Amino acid sequence: MGKTKEKPKFHKMHVKTGDTVQVITGKDKGKVGEIMKAFPQDSEVIVKGVNIKTKHVKPQAEGESGRIVTQEYPIHSSNVMLYSTKQNVASRVCYTVTAEGKKVRMLKKTGEIVDK
Repeated sequence: MGKTKEKPKFHKMHVKTGDTVQVITGKDKGKVGEIMKAFPQDSEVIVKGVNIKTKHVKPQAEGESGRIVTQEYPIHSSNVMLYSTKQNVASRVCYTVTAEGKKVRMLKKTGEIVDK
């Protein structure tokens, strides 16, 4: 009687890798950056230049010196909002159908279509 392995739950997120977003809450509020990686299992994203943490790394090999590494850590996807670089405004996202019948994401404030 072994444990059955649960499948990972993927959350529906309003942002994807490559989107330009603005952080709307937290210590980095107001910063704009591009999403480098998205984690739908945890509903988190890594934004370039946001939530940077410093990590002290011990030397691994003989004769190697220790170093300090700074890297971006994930933040929750609800803390970011899609950002229009053309009009410099953050907006909620809505879904609409194009003339070709393709479902695309659109910014509510500007009417700009995000998906290519």
